[in-house]
Amino acid sequence: MNLQAPEIILILVVLVLLFGAKKLPDLARGVGRSMRVFKAETSKLRDDDEEPVVTQQTTAQAAPVQPVELPPTAPVLSAEEQARQLEEQAAKLRAQAAAEKKS
Repeated sequence: MNLQAPEIILILVVLVLLFGAKKLPDLARGVGRSMRVFKAETSKLRDDDEEPVVTQQTTAQAAPVQPVELPPTAPVLSAEEQARQLEEQAAKLRAQAAAEKKS
């Protein structure tokens, strides 16, 4: 696709008409930030691919593996249960605020 000067000018005019002259700098700034983040992430992916592969140690050289105990996790709550708990907490906070307001 080969864009000539008239096509570029037409695209710019359409952008100004759609977004307005005041919004274009903000739009360009947002696109620039997004491109920087995208470039950083792609370079991280490339760096991960280029890391040297660690060779496996023989069992005689390998250090013994110690089991790791994980802390107990809270049971997974459904969205409804989470909402109910949050409503209870909000009600308690409202009651505390009302009690402090009366004092």
